[in-house]
Amino acid sequence: MNALLQTPMHPWHVEHGAQMVPFASWHMPVRYSSIVEEHQATRQSVGVFDISHMGRLRLDGPDALRLVDHLVTRRVQTMKPGQVRYALLTNPQGGILDDVLVYRMTDAAGNDYVLLVVNAANRPRVLDWIEEHYQGYEVTLSDLTQQWAMIAVQGPRALEAVQPLVHQPLQELRYYRATETTVLGRGGIVSRTGYTGEDGVELIVGAGAALELWEEIIRRVTPLGGKPAGLGARDTLRLEAGMPLYGHELTENTLPQQAGLDFAVDLDKDFIGAEALRQADFSALARLVGLELHSRRVAREGYAILRQNDIVGQVTSGTFSPTLQKSIAMGYVAPELAAPGTQLHVDVRGRPEPATVVPLPFYHRRKKKGSQP
Repeated sequence: MNALLQTPMHPWHVEHGAQMVPFASWHMPVRYSSIVEEHQATRQSVGVFDISHMGRLRLDGPDALRLVDHLVTRRVQTMKPGQVRYALLTNPQGGILDDVLVYRMTDAAGNDYVLLVVNAANRPRVLDWIEEHYQGYEVTLSDLTQQWAMIAVQGPRALEAVQPLVHQPLQELRYYRATETTVLGRGGIVSRTGYTGEDGVELIVGAGAALELWEEIIRRVTPLGGKPAGLGARDTLRLEAGMPLYGHELTENTLPQQAGLDFAVDLDKDFIGAEALRQADFSALARLVGLELHSRRVAREGYAILRQNDIVGQVTSGTFSPTLQKSIAMGYVAPELAAPGTQLHVDVRGRPEPATVVPLPFYHRRKKKGSQP
């Protein structure tokens, strides 16, 4: 068995009593105190997440934008420098290989490049996919995942906590924008992005500078009621925000429109899988929905969704929402059952629990002025 990869903050996590678990070939903290405490700290103040396990792939060269435009479902060549877009990689049948963030960046020398932030478990596959398709393009591909680290600072007080460490005025950085800047006196990237449903930033720095930055952020958030937060809180936060997770809501057999990701697909441009998606008949395909259970019992991944004792779908993610104080879940059901208000049941360990289809996301924060992804 191969040794698990470690982020630059790994010694800190262990020293501070984090519960560590294997995750996508990495040894990661699932929680430090309790998942609920870390979740609530993020919603009410600020949570700090080590997300260095996420893949960071850099593409340089005159054809970098053109190649990525061919690979992902969103327009890339029209992106402005500093713009970030959520996009999908799809196979020729239109199934989702990964969901990614595409950054169009300019370095200190004035050279353009594209940065892809990909799911940790899918990084080897995405690398292979790019290498399979970049023949004929003048592109250099670099996997910088272990050379760089990534920290997410999320919550209503996130910008306040991070601003003294970053040269870029964060309030001027619009949503889904990024820039190269100085972070704690060293070069780095800051983006107004996140995976929690809250405002905040994600910081990319060299691996050698990451632990010092992490410790300084923790020092600054603690007086604000902030906390380091692990994978557990990250999952409950993204679920409340209705954000899909690869391997749960998204798989290679899922078409984007089934998952409600129509906004992330530009069907009037050419990309791998575009023709299949243009011709697909979605009328009979299962749709992703939100579910609120009428009891406090939790609907776990894989639990059957029922209509009059017939199985009509399956739960993909579920939790008891710390913010809403309700049991919530996402899952796929037949399209005729996807309308909000539809009454269903979830088989929770042999007992059908009443559930109602509700719109996604479950949780909405009060948004400030900015742009959409």
